[in-house]
Amino acid sequence: MGKLIVISAPSGAGKTSIVRNLLKEMPSLSFSISACSREKRENEVDGKDYHFLGVEGFQNKIKEDAFLEWEQVYENQYYGTLKSEVERIWSEGKTVIFDVDVVGGLNIKKQYPKECLSLFIMVPSLEVLAERLIGRGSESDESLQKRLDKAEEEIARNQEFDVVILNDDLEIACKETMEVITNFINS
Repeated sequence: MGKLIVISAPSGAGKTSIVRNLLKEMPSLSFSISACSREKRENEVDGKDYHFLGVEGFQNKIKEDAFLEWEQVYENQYYGTLKSEVERIWSEGKTVIFDVDVVGGLNIKKQYPKECLSLFIMVPSLEVLAERLIGRGSESDESLQKRLDKAEEEIARNQEFDVVILNDDLEIACKETMEVITNFINS
């Protein structure tokens, strides 16, 4: 059995940027592509950014017990990790890295307590998070408020993770994250 790295954070905290940096700098890592029920955004690619299953397709995979973990994040918005992704990466002799929400990350950690390192990417403040989400230009006022409310709940759970990394400066956060992961993989 291989090792797993979970990177979780509220939406807009920078976890995807950090994960992209890690994948570029650490060839021993391989990204677990999450599945979701939502429509793909303009710049996303099916099977690369996510496995876009649609609501019905996602619900069918739940019935098939195909997920390591899954969650209905908002009404009819499902996200999850396919067991086949972990098996694929381990068969390549690599370490699995996840970019998942807080509940998903903690669920993975629960199933693999010894093999999994869980990291929480912390934002300097909710105000900074709101600015980042607004800067994306993909949020309506209602969805922005939903994400900020959820972020508060997620931040409250940061101490359940093995390591908390403050993303005040992306370059520093990337270096700190890489250091922690390298130590874990080599231990």
